[in-house]
Order: sequence, then structure tokens, then C-alpha cells
Amino acid sequence: MNIHIHVLLCLLIFYTLFYMASSVCAGFLRIEDFDWMIPFRHKIIPSLSNSEYLVQVISAGITFFLSGLLFVPVVGSMVWDFSATVTLLHFLVCCAVTQEVPDTWQWWLQIGCGLLLMILSGQTLAYFTCRSSFQRHTTTI
Repeated sequence: MNIHIHVLLCLLIFYTLFYMASSVCAGFLRIEDFDWMIPFRHKIIPSLSNSEYLVQVISAGITFFLSGLLFVPVVGSMVWDFSATVTLLHFLVCCAVTQEVPDTWQWWLQIGCGLLLMILSGQTLAYFTCRSSFQRHTTTI
């Protein structure tokens, strides 16, 4: 399969999960006006009493974790590469949608921890499900 198709599939997985997780979290936290821009908003006031912020943080954590797992059937043992690519593209889309670069350290911490979580979850699953691929890479080096 073409690398562009893999990237598009991974982006589709990422944003589908983000919207699913954020809509469930918004329901649990009883937010009446669901904001469809929530994956791209980085100007939400970071506070544990702010339910919109909690929805974004919780749904982002769930999204990054599950994305890593769901990337494995699409890209195999190359999860780390596609995780970094999807995270970079997410950053660029956020900048394009909001027309500014995120400047809150909480947002950057969330993205960095999310990327790490995506890589760890995906590569762990890939290690146990794609052992022949890992063995082939170690024997050719």
C-alpha cells in the first residue's frame, strides 16, 4: 500500500477516535453545547474545574492511547513513525484551523505525553503481534 494511504488511514483513525472520545466525555460531564472544534482548540483555560478543558484532556489521552493500538493493523511495526507523522500533522491542522501557534505549555505537554503514549502502546502491541517483523529487522542489521 502507498505511504500516503497509510497516513490518511491513520489520520482518519485519530480524528474518529478523538470525536468519539470527546463526545462520550462531554456526555459524562454533562456539557450541553458540544464544540466540534475541540480537537483543535488550544486556548481553553487549563483548570480542573473547567469541564471543557477536562473533556479535551481526557479525550486526547484516550485518543492517543487507542490510536497507537489501532495503527498496528494498518502500519505494522512502524507505529512510531506514523505516530510522529500524525502528531505533526495534527499540530499543523491546529495551527491552520486556529490561525495561530499554540502557546500554552499545558497543550505542548499534552501533545508530547500523548505522542509518547501513542508510541508506547502501539509499539508494545506491535512487538507482540508482529514478532516476525521485529526478528527480521534485527537479523538484517
